Amino acid sequence: MTLNKAVADIRARQRIKPSAPDRPSAVWTGVDLLGGQEIKTLTIIFKTSGCWWGKAGGCTMCGYVYDSAIDPPSPEDLETQLDRALYKAGDMDEFMLKIFTSGSFFDEREIPPQVRQNILRRLADDERIPKVIAETRPEFVTDEVMDECTGILGSTKFEIAVGLETSSDIIRKDSINKGFTFADFTRASETAKKHGVTTKAYLMLKPPFLSEGEAMDDIIQSVDDAAPYADTISINLCNVQKGTFVESLWQKGQYRSPWLWSIVEIIKKAKPAHPDTVIMSDPVAAGSKRGPHNCKQCSYDVADAIRKFSITQDISVLDELTCECMELWKKVLELDDLTYGSAIMD
Repeated sequence: MTLNKAVADIRARQRIKPSAPDRPSAVWTGVDLLGGQEIKTLTIIFKTSGCWWGKAGGCTMCGYVYDSAIDPPSPEDLETQLDRALYKAGDMDEFMLKIFTSGSFFDEREIPPQVRQNILRRLADDERIPKVIAETRPEFVTDEVMDECTGILGSTKFEIAVGLETSSDIIRKDSINKGFTFADFTRASETAKKHGVTTKAYLMLKPPFLSEGEAMDDIIQSVDDAAPYADTISINLCNVQKGTFVESLWQKGQYRSPWLWSIVEIIKKAKPAHPDTVIMSDPVAAGSKRGPHNCKQCSYDVADAIRKFSITQDISVLDELTCECMELWKKVLELDDLTYGSAIMD
């Protein structure tokens, strides 16, 4: 059985809950960096017909495919979703807007061109929004689309966000099942750059079948490889989402989410090597068994320090972190390769 077939079989057993087509899958506020300064953010996940790659099988760790709509929302539904999201920014004087679809904003099967144009016009007319970020797979980044987006947005900064995950084509294919290559990513980045559009690359720490040490080495190498093409690198720590291939391994005791000490060590090595690249990480579900974690005593404090680094880009905020479990993490690094990536400790 191929990896894609295994992922697809798990997907086929899941059910997408019915939901209103005119409501986004999620909306939340946060903070990010713009020009080295902290700025508020508004993130919207549009409820669309879903990621085409996810429908074909998809990525081993991704459960976002279940956020899609059973029936494709109408153009009017999609624009109403934007209205509902912007309502949450009613008291914000300035904010960066992040657009996600659990797929690709530029995939016309998810967001029709006219709807995309209408959305961008709305955002360009909102003086509170200095920058828009839109997530996409690289195959949808073309000269025509970039020209259209920048033409509509005008002086509003624009950035594409791509789930690269790793610079290793082998890991991306045989561990993540991503469906594109590093060359596809670099082409998209170069296309965006021609139009004055910046690129954000998402990397994934510890997809399945990698030991803790191998996963760390992969991310450090991936930062080196992606830095020439990405203005911002965001390192996601793999968590166990429901209805995924990763969950099936985790339930059998064959997978553990990464240690938070691992991302601390990665940041300490990667940031000095790439001082001009914004390197970020937000450890989602930190401290839980499904999420990245150390021990119960230190996980939340370490996760908070990682988030603080992401906003300040100051690695000194990580210097004082310590806990007895650090010695256990070091022992895991020593032994983990002998277990072929299966969890030594939960």
